[in-house]
This record gives sequence, C-alpha cells and structure tokens, in this order.
Amino acid sequence: MHFPTMSHIITQFFVHTSILVLILQSIVCLSLQNDTISAGVIIRDPESIISAKKQYKLGFFSPPNTTNRYLGIFFAFSEETVVWVANRDTPLKDSSGAITLSQDGNLVVLDGTNRTVWSTNFTTSSVVSPIVQILDTGNLILREEASRDTLWESFLHPTDVNLPGMLLSQNVRTGKQVLVTAWKSATDPGTGSFTGGLDAMRGPPQLVTYNEGRLLWRSGPWNGLIFVGIKEMFYAYLDMYFKVYNDSAGNFFYTRPQNDALLTIAVINSSGIAIRKVWNGVEKRWDIGGAYPENECDFYGKCGVFGSCNALELPICSCLRGFEPVNEEEWGRGNWTNGCRRKNQLQCGEDGFERMRHMKVPDFPMPLPSRIQDECRTTCLGNCSCIAYAYDGNIGCMFWSDTLIDTQEFDGVGVDLYVRLSASEFDSHKERKLYIIIGVAVGFFCMSIVMFIAWWLIVKRKGNKAQDSSILEAGQMFTTDSTAIVLKNESKEVNIGDLPKFTFEMLANATNQFHLDNLLGRGGFGPVYKGVLANEKEIAVKRLSAESGQGMQEFMNEVILISKLQHKNLVKLLGGCVEKEEKILIYEYMPNKSLDACLFGPTNPTKKLLDWNMRYSIIEGIGRGILYLHRDSRLRIIHRDLKPSNVLLDKDWNPKISDFGMARIFGGNEDHGSTARVVGTYGYMAPEYGMEGRFSEKSDVYSFGVLILEIIKGKKNTHYFNDELSLSLIGCAWKMWNESNGLSFVEESIASRETEEEMVRCIQIGLLCVQEYPKDRPSIEIVLSMLSRDIVELPLPKQPVFAENGSTPGPNGSTQQNVYSNNELTLSVLDGR
Repeated sequence: MHFPTMSHIITQFFVHTSILVLILQSIVCLSLQNDTISAGVIIRDPESIISAKKQYKLGFFSPPNTTNRYLGIFFAFSEETVVWVANRDTPLKDSSGAITLSQDGNLVVLDGTNRTVWSTNFTTSSVVSPIVQILDTGNLILREEASRDTLWESFLHPTDVNLPGMLLSQNVRTGKQVLVTAWKSATDPGTGSFTGGLDAMRGPPQLVTYNEGRLLWRSGPWNGLIFVGIKEMFYAYLDMYFKVYNDSAGNFFYTRPQNDALLTIAVINSSGIAIRKVWNGVEKRWDIGGAYPENECDFYGKCGVFGSCNALELPICSCLRGFEPVNEEEWGRGNWTNGCRRKNQLQCGEDGFERMRHMKVPDFPMPLPSRIQDECRTTCLGNCSCIAYAYDGNIGCMFWSDTLIDTQEFDGVGVDLYVRLSASEFDSHKERKLYIIIGVAVGFFCMSIVMFIAWWLIVKRKGNKAQDSSILEAGQMFTTDSTAIVLKNESKEVNIGDLPKFTFEMLANATNQFHLDNLLGRGGFGPVYKGVLANEKEIAVKRLSAESGQGMQEFMNEVILISKLQHKNLVKLLGGCVEKEEKILIYEYMPNKSLDACLFGPTNPTKKLLDWNMRYSIIEGIGRGILYLHRDSRLRIIHRDLKPSNVLLDKDWNPKISDFGMARIFGGNEDHGSTARVVGTYGYMAPEYGMEGRFSEKSDVYSFGVLILEIIKGKKNTHYFNDELSLSLIGCAWKMWNESNGLSFVEESIASRETEEEMVRCIQIGLLCVQEYPKDRPSIEIVLSMLSRDIVELPLPKQPVFAENGSTPGPNGSTQQNVYSNNELTLSVLDGR
C-alpha cells in the first residue's frame, strides 16, 4: 500500500487552498461589481445586474402573453414595471440571449448564434477600458473606466418612461428633441405611434404629445413654476413638481427632480395617454396621479381656430365672441374641425378687447417680459397684427397674431385672455346694455312705488310692525338690511348673509298652504313641495321638519356651501326662509324630479324614456358635478350623502346634485377626515366611513360607484337582493362581470349587443369605485377619464366587500341583512369606534 509523503500532502493543501481563495475572490468581486459589466464578462438570460442600492435591474424579460425576450431596465421591487427596453424592435425568440461588451467597446445584445441584434452603436476612437453600469437613478451608462468619461447613456435614448432626473429636451436652433416613445401595445414594446416631450419652438416651453408627429396634447406655457394649461397645477399641492431650464447652446430641458420620499414616473401608453404614476410603498403598487389628455377638450385643436372648448358644457365647443362657425351645418353635427371666422373685420386703432376669464391660452404665444399688465394692452392695441393678448405674472405679456387655436375654458383657474374685436361688436353690446339699464331703472322705480303702497296699506289695515321681507321682481330679490333672525329654541342668531330671503307667507301662498297636491317627495329631512311664485316662476320648497334630525347646523351648512357653488350639475339654491321654528330652502324646480323617482319602479312611465344613452349621459353628468366639488370649485367639498334621491333631473334630463346638509369642506393639504358623527345613507356609505367614521374624496367615489351600478341595473342597492344567488346588487354585478357575463346584469329594457361593450365597461368602472379600500378606488378625475375613454385600458377591480350575502354596513361594523323598507335609512348620528 502506498502512503503519501508529507511533501505531497503539503503540496495538495496549498493547491486546494489556492483554488478556494480564487473562488472566494470571485464571489467577493462579483458582489462588489454586481452593478457593472466589464470587458470580457457575459451576462446570459436570465442573469441580471442590479444597482448599488438595489433600486433598478438590467436583465431580460418577456411582456405579458408572449415568449419574446427583451433586454430591459425594471424596478427591483416591481419587476413587472419596465422603464427602458434595448432591443424593442428586434426581439429574441428564445431565452438564449446574452449581453456583453464588443471589441469596439459597445454594449451589445447577442442571440443564441452570437449574432448582434442590438448595440449602443456609438462611434469614437478606440476605448481602452469600457464598462457598463446601472445607476440608482435607473440610468444605464457606458463609460471609459480610466477617464470616467460617459460614452453613451440610456437617459438620452428613452423608451416610454420618463424617470426622475431624466432630461427631456429640445434645441431651438436645430429642433432636435429627446422624446419618450410609447410601446406598440401592452404586449409589444416595439416603437409605437405616440411620442411625448418638451417643445420650445412654439413660444415658452411646454409639454406635448404627438401621434405620428401630429400634435395630440399640450400643457400650455411654462411660467417658471407651473404649466398654465394644466388646471390641476394651479393647486398648491402640485407646485414645484417640475423644472424647466435652458443653456447657452439653445437647449431647453424638462426634468422632474428626484424625491426619495415620493417616487413618481411618467409613462406614455400605447393609446397616447401620458400617465403620472406614484409608488405606494405600503401596498406595493402604482397609483395613478394624473392622466393627459384628461377629457375631450384636452385634445389639440378640438374646436378648430377661434373656437373655445369647455368640458363642462354641451356641446363642448363654441365660437369666441365676435366669431361664427365657418360651416354651420358641420358645426351643428358636432364636427368642429373647421372652426370659426370673424363676423366683423378689425379696424386698426378703433378696436377693443373682450375679456375671457380662466382660460387655457391658445397655442403659439409670443412672450414679452413685462411687470405691468396695462403694457400688454397698449402694445397689442398699437400693433394691427395683434389679435389677442394675455398676462401671467411670471411670463409677462403674451401676444397672438393670425389665429387662436386650442383655447379651452377652465372653471375657476387659468389665465385671462383678451381677444381683439371690432368696435362695432362693442357698440351693439353697449346698446343692449343701455336698454337693460333703462329697463331695470324703470322697473325699480315702479317697484319702489308698489312696495311703498303695499307697506302703507299693511300698516293702515293691520297696524302690524314692519317685518323683514323681500319681493321678487325679474328674478331678483330686494331685501332689508337685517339678515339676523332669532329662532325659538335656538341659542344663537341665524345669519343667512346675501342669500335672498323669502317670507313664510310668500312660500305658503306659492305652495297653496303646503297642500299635498304639491308634494314632490319626502325624505329624512322632511317634505319637498312644488311652488309657483307671483311671477309664475316655478320653485321647489324644502321644508325641514323638526323631527328630521337636521338641525340648524345642517341647515346653515347647506346655505353656506351651495350658495357659493355654481355648476351645471349642481342644483341652484334660490333663497331661504328662517322664521320662528321654520327652516326652509328654496331651489330651482326640476320638472323630471329625482333620479330615484325616475329610475326605480317598473310601473314608472318616465323610466321608459331613460334609454342607455340618457343613462350614460346622467352618469357622466353626476361625475362632472363631483369633480367640481372635489377639484374645481373655490371650496374643496366632500358631499357624504350621494344617492339617487339627491340627484335631480332638469327638463333636459341633465343631472344636478342636491342636498349639501351633510357636506364637509376640506382645506389646505387635507385629504381625509374622521368623525364620531357619521351621516349618510346605508347602502351608499363607503365601508371605512360607515364603520369607522373615516371619510375622504374616495368616500364619494364609492357612493358614485353604487349609483353607476344602480343606473345600469335599474334597481336600488338597498332594496335589491338576488334570492337565487344570495347576492346584493354589488355582489351580483361582481359575479356577472367576473364571469364575463356582464350584459346579464344590465336592465332588460336597455340591454343590447350593440352597446354591450360600453355597458360592461361601465360595470367595471362602477366595481373599481366600490372596492373595499380607498387606495384601490380611482379618483373622480380618473373615473371621468375612464368614462370618456381618455384612459382606454382599465385595471381589474378586486372583489367588493359585502358582495356575498347582501349585507350593508351598519353601526359599529354591524350589518343589515336584506333591507326592503319603503324609505331609505338616513343615518344622522353614530358613535364610531
């Protein structure tokens, strides 16, 4: 038997030790260099490298529903979110691909036969020590290791995503742009038709998106703080989110600074919608923070030249004052592309300006720095080619010549636009104004005489003291100086401010002493009557009963709120009455009553008139009203009691949200609230509100989702229960939609294969709104974008709560099973947990 010598043992020991040391060194080296690829290193599918702080990965991936392989950059914590693609137009057909540095220093993607399918393709002198590194910004750079000079970077060759720190740019001398380019589809990252970036050639820099090179949407000019054509940016919580600057070489840059506390990305999807996404670290998901174009008016030049678009009006397009449609027949059909033309030609030196408030200014502004707005008017008036001007405190003056295109009217925010008109336009306007003034003056004089005679007769015949009263004439209320009235059983004075005041006697006469024949409806607050004033104006009289649970707090809340709100989808408050124990509100009369009265009940004759198009229009109208409350009004308001009986329908079946007694104002940076006094109606309350007293804008979105499903089904949520399936209305909608049988949920009288896709889409939107957790529900802006198809691809909803057995949330988390009462239960006081 042969035994190894001591020298042999020692030799073997050193050999194995050396091998072990080399292995350990390789592991250590790999762990230190795992964000880089150096010369000679090959990364084969499915290997990857990761940035130093484990933020981004570079590796191979396959989009949904395909086996094609692509080299891309994606988030390490959200690998399905791809932010950059190398070989987007040359996919690998299998998993045999690899990446490495070629002999000339370029990063290349190789297929299984070592054929190059993609390369960084830079040309320079010989590179001694090239290296590729993935940074924690998401930027992939190719650089010279010795000199650290950057030779190529992915940030200058973006795909569809704009990351924080990435620069989108345009050189105003050469016109060259760095743009993001959409995927062809959700499953194909190939170069799509839509692009987006910064445009500095049309005046002050602005963000734009294109469809095959044609302008699709623009943000309006950058004023140093915000883009003035994006109305959301006028609100404080979006200020300073973006940055635009330029250099001496003629380059303008747009970037979104990095924010460690808030990770956001901007994506242009395959439908051309630019979407801002915010990472929700708690729920590990992306929330949508905004989408553009947001509505039909956002599409470039929607109303043609000299046309103005207002998404809150129907039709949405109108000609600017002093202009008329080029083609009346096309305009009447809703084809506004030819725009408008001037009625009366300008006469230089004799013209004037029409002020248009709260506008998205037209395209192609010519800026002129100025600190004084009056200089804009003087300069424009002195230049015969100037047809309009506007002033922004940060930009200065902006002037337009030739045409005005892509003008939009906002609600409450924006820039004032002054349009030049012929003097004859103002002469006719002055004449009409003079006639109106004379008529009002004569009417006031006559009315004063009548008021004096009436007062004298009252004093003479009854000997009563003069009372606080008001008399209606030509739709206007003339009131006494006093607005403070002391109520019986109330501890303080009630001041209804500038709201027109009606006497109880006037309202009693208008409603025939509140006769039952004039009763329009009855709710938890008390009855509503139809009334006719002396001038034959029809009104709705809401008389709060003492037993309603709505005391002076709710009454004054509604007075204060609704008197400050003006929108076509909100009911108009005409006045109030506070006398003795009476608390009465007077509204505009809605001849088609409430959505509740029209929609529910098979024997209701008006229900037959509500075809699918009308119901879809009602859904959109309610949504626009909510958007106004949440975003566009002077106050930021949560309604808290959205339900069919609080949606009224005018003579043209336009919906108007009413009853603001339970509403809550949010201010500053508030985005949610809580209360021990839960108010609202079971079946429409969001779970977090009904059980815990927490409410936010998403609480109204939940109620809106219930309304959408009720309108589609023609059944009331609180009165519906499917005995066969043991499901509530929401549960039934979920089951049928989830089983791809959504049309079966639609009310039989309107169900049609022709509109099936639109109906099923609405069901899905309703289900997205009634998801259990507020974070899962879309904002009302996103809901409207979904309804208008500005957002084409809808996320999948999660199964809603209370869907399986027809129960609805009750006090302190309890449930009410199978509620069939004739009156909805309006909850006014509840001690939350």
